[in-house]
Amino acid sequence: MQTMPSIIVLDKLSSDGLALLDAAADSGITYEVQTGLAGDDLREALARHDGAICRSGVKITAEALAGNQRLRAIVRAGVGTDNIDKQAATRQGIVVMNTPAGNTVSTAEHAFALLLALSRNIAAADASMRSHRWERGKFMGVQLAGKTLGIVGMGRIGQAVAQRARAFDMRVVCFDPFLAAERAGELGVELVGSVGDMLPEVDYLTVHTPLTADTRHLIGKEELAILKPGARLINCARGGIYDEAALVEGLSNGVIAGVALDVFEDEPCTESPLFDMPGVLVTPHLGASTEEAQSQVAIEGVGLLTDFLRTGTVRHSVNSSPIDPAALEGVRGFLDLGWRLGVLLSQLDDHPPKSVSIAYRGEIASRNTRLVTAAFAAGLLETALEDVNIINAEMLLRERGIELVEQSRTDPGAFSSVVAVDLVAGDQVHRAAGTLFGRSMPRLVQLEGHRLEAYLDGTLLVFTHQDVPGIIGNVGTAFGGSGVNIAQMTVGRSAPGGDAIGVLSLDQEPSAEALAKVRACTGVCSARVCSLPAAGQLPYWLAGSSARG
Repeated sequence: MQTMPSIIVLDKLSSDGLALLDAAADSGITYEVQTGLAGDDLREALARHDGAICRSGVKITAEALAGNQRLRAIVRAGVGTDNIDKQAATRQGIVVMNTPAGNTVSTAEHAFALLLALSRNIAAADASMRSHRWERGKFMGVQLAGKTLGIVGMGRIGQAVAQRARAFDMRVVCFDPFLAAERAGELGVELVGSVGDMLPEVDYLTVHTPLTADTRHLIGKEELAILKPGARLINCARGGIYDEAALVEGLSNGVIAGVALDVFEDEPCTESPLFDMPGVLVTPHLGASTEEAQSQVAIEGVGLLTDFLRTGTVRHSVNSSPIDPAALEGVRGFLDLGWRLGVLLSQLDDHPPKSVSIAYRGEIASRNTRLVTAAFAAGLLETALEDVNIINAEMLLRERGIELVEQSRTDPGAFSSVVAVDLVAGDQVHRAAGTLFGRSMPRLVQLEGHRLEAYLDGTLLVFTHQDVPGIIGNVGTAFGGSGVNIAQMTVGRSAPGGDAIGVLSLDQEPSAEALAKVRACTGVCSARVCSLPAAGQLPYWLAGSSARG
C-alpha cells in the first residue's frame, strides 16, 4: 500500500501557507511543523517525509540528506538557497525550488526605506528625541531629487528599486553584465560598462546581486578611493558584497557619508565596529520581513510543493530538470556542449549581450534543441547569477531584454551535428560552433568565423593575430619564459597572410605579466584567457539528472 505524501515545515511559516497545507489534507497530503532542527534530528526528520519547506533558518547540508531514500523535493520560501546543499540534493534526485518573485517588492521597499532614512538621519534623530533632546540643527539631511543612484544588479529587485528612484526624480545609472541597452532604455536608466565607471558619479550606491566569487568585496578599499566623496551606500542583497572593514575606514576618513546595511558578512551579526559609528544605519536582515512578503512566499512555496507531490509539476527549480529522463539522455552530450559554448562566449567580451542566435545543423536538429538552447543560456549566465539552470536561464535572459532565437536544418554539413552560436555584444558579433566527438567529447570547431579544432575544457588562451611566420613560436617563447606550459594548440585562418585566431590549452592560468608578454608579441592583436570546466565535469543540474526520480 502506497504511503500518502507528507511534508515537513522546517522554519516558521506564514499562517496563510499553513492554511493551504491544512487544505491539502483533502487530497491526502499531510504535514508536520518541526523548527530549529539540526544534526541527526534534522537528518532523521527529513528521512520521514516526501517534501520539505523552509526559509533561511535551517541548514540542509549534505550530511542532513545522507542516506535519504524518501525525500523528493525541498522548497525554499524565499529567493536565496545558499542554506541548501543543492549539489547533494541533485546527486540524490531531490528537486530544489524557490519563490523568486515573492520578496521583490518588500526588499526593494526596504532598500529605499534605508536610502531615505540615511538621507534624513531618521534613526539618529529618533534616538536623540528619545533621550529627551531637541537637536534640530544636528541632523541636517539631503534630498533625493536630482541625485544620482547607482544600482549594481538589474534583476527583479534592482528594477523595482530603479522604478522607485525615478519616482523621486533621481537619475539612475546601473551595471548588469546581462542587461541589454534597449531594456535599460525601457526602464529609464543609464547602463554603464563597469561598476568602476559609475562610482565617481553616484551619490548613492545600492547592490542587488548574488554573492559570488566575482561579487565578494565588490566594493572595497580601492573602489572607495574612486567613489564620489560623500556618497551613501546601501546593501539589502547579500553580506560580503561590501568589504565591511573598508566601510569602517571609509567612514572614518570621511570618504563616504553614510552606510545602511540589512545584511552582513557573518549572520546573525551582533557585534561590529560599524555599530558605534555615526552615519551608519543597520537592520537585522529585514528585507523580506513584511507580512505581505512572508504570506506570498509561503503561499507560493506551499503551492509549488503540493503541486509537485500531486502531479510531479516542477516550477522555479534551482537544481534539476523536469524533463523526462529518456528525453534528457538523448541530448545529454549536446547539453554539455551547449553549456560549455555559453561559458566560453560569456568570457569573450566585456560588454553585455544584446542578442543570441543559435543554429542547429544535422542530426541534432531533429532532437529537443530547446533543451540545448537552455543549456547554452545557463552557461552564458553562470558566472554572473546564482542558481542558473536549464529551467530558468532563458527567462533570466529575456528578463534582461536579451533576444534569444534558434533555427534548425537537418541536412548535415562537415560534421553529423553542429551547434553554432552568434552572440551580439556591444558592436561585435562573436561566433562559436561546436560538435560532439563520440557521445561525450565536446569540441570547438569554429571561432570568430575561423575553422579550427580545440578542446572545450580547462584554461584556454584565445588570441587573434596576423597570419605571418613566427607568431606561434613567439607566443610559446613568451609563455615558456613565464613557466606556463602549453598542452594543446590550434590555429584557424581565413586566408594565407590574413587574419587568424589561435586557441591554446594551458596547464595553468597565466599571470598578468605572462599575458602582457603575449600581447606584446609582434603580430598579436588581442589575447584573452577563458576558464572552462574540466573535461567530464558537468553542471550540477545535469550531473544529477539521472538520479533517483
